[in-house]
Amino acid sequence: MTLTFLGAAHEVTGSCTLLEACGKNILIDCGLEQGPDEYENVELPLAPANIDCVLLTHAHIDHSGKLPLLYAQGFRGSIYATAATADLCDIMLRDSAHIQEFEAEWRNRKAQRAGKEMYVPLYTMNDAMGAIKQLVPCDYEKETQVFDGIKIRFVDAGHLLGSASIEIWVTENARQEKLVFSGDIGNTNQPIIKNPTYMKQADYVIMESTYGDRSHGPRPDYLNELTEILQTTFDRGGNVVIPAFAVGRTQEMLYFLRQIKEEKRVKGHGNFSVYVDSPLAAEATQIFNENTGRCFDADTLALVKKGVNPLYFSGLKISVTSDDSRLINFEKEPKVIISASGMCDAGRIKHHLKHNLWRPECTVLFVGYQAVGTLGRSLIEGSKEVKIFGESIEVQAKIKQLAGVSGHADNEGLMKWAAAFGDTPKGFFVIHGNTASCETMAQRIQTELHKNATAPYSGDSWNLSKEKQIAQGSRKKVEKAATEEKRSIPAAFARLLASGKRLTAVIQQNSGGTNKDLAKFTSQIEALCDKWQR
Repeated sequence: MTLTFLGAAHEVTGSCTLLEACGKNILIDCGLEQGPDEYENVELPLAPANIDCVLLTHAHIDHSGKLPLLYAQGFRGSIYATAATADLCDIMLRDSAHIQEFEAEWRNRKAQRAGKEMYVPLYTMNDAMGAIKQLVPCDYEKETQVFDGIKIRFVDAGHLLGSASIEIWVTENARQEKLVFSGDIGNTNQPIIKNPTYMKQADYVIMESTYGDRSHGPRPDYLNELTEILQTTFDRGGNVVIPAFAVGRTQEMLYFLRQIKEEKRVKGHGNFSVYVDSPLAAEATQIFNENTGRCFDADTLALVKKGVNPLYFSGLKISVTSDDSRLINFEKEPKVIISASGMCDAGRIKHHLKHNLWRPECTVLFVGYQAVGTLGRSLIEGSKEVKIFGESIEVQAKIKQLAGVSGHADNEGLMKWAAAFGDTPKGFFVIHGNTASCETMAQRIQTELHKNATAPYSGDSWNLSKEKQIAQGSRKKVEKAATEEKRSIPAAFARLLASGKRLTAVIQQNSGGTNKDLAKFTSQIEALCDKWQR
């Protein structure tokens, strides 16, 4: 039984881990990196066509966003996830593919005018639809036999609708080992969804460490803080612009705003409008409403039973079309604009920042994590001028953060989750955190829980049966490179190479076929080679 760390190793995004057991190759998550890389990531050490299945902790793109690419490169196995995660992936992967294709189209218009090489999208809508078809919905707390000797169970991680930690039991050579992949561990007492589940036993624990070196501090009074920001901004005649992840954080903001309106906390501005400017957020909100029984916490369920929709209120306006979006900034009355992306690097939020950042009466309110290198991080760190769509914008709006609004457990929450395993684990692997976070958390586990803990790098590999490391990956930091040139024609060639690997895997799978079928297959390959050989 071998465990190889590929993504989110000494980094926060791009989660991907390979488990080889019982003759099967299993990926746990297959996420897209968001923001710049810090360390070089090793490539998947086998052809995607040879991956037997994927276990998906939740729908966020840094955990699911490369599934369409995996499909494009030949993967055809099942993707196991909770039912709510499968529902969310249906919209989120299509949205991600749309962004990839739109960005390629926009870049290629510029490239054509400048006589530069054409830009190739990472994957297409067809790839996303192919991956979506591989999703297998699973219930929380129900054991599922995925292969001989391998069974899994999803338990609520309390991070996002449908999010899960995954228990994996592997039986090889009459010996059973249990692995637990934490996924992203949720903060406690969040609105709408349940608290994370604590497990009592595991042989090996693979856990996240996003906030492994810091605390959220005392729980803020979200309602009062948000009310004050709304009141002071509206009194100045400005808008409150909230960059929010379309799935999860947008719904939490709607939950708070409904209560603020219901209790008439904002004075003098009547039934102020709240615009949700994101088709994805609108679809996601519908999925939240369809998963009340499976995923909502007791307080939210109580509202539902009273006939109250916790995510809807008077004055809520959903913008779907581009025309709807453009008209928002022509509405002169003070308002709330919630738009994606949450880190301000793509999507409609950039248009709203362009219209509001230069206005001193406005407020830009951040309610989620901002990765290093993103526009959101730049604004939080005090940039006085930023570029949006190639135009320099002076930052005069108030930049605020709603402290403590996080879908992730902080360092104490992580330690509480890890301590619940008691004396059972042989070791912890700490991932999904920057260097300071993952190494701090690993050190705390060693010191306070007296357990072996390590923070692996991409490419590090362990033979768990022999309880030893068998390969060391890269420790090399990524050199700063122009992101504009990150994917051009070489990406198309990379996709061709991936198709070649898939062909090799298909050939291997046909071992033992009839002479007639193999001869036909050989002729087809040779004809293809004759056509393209240069």
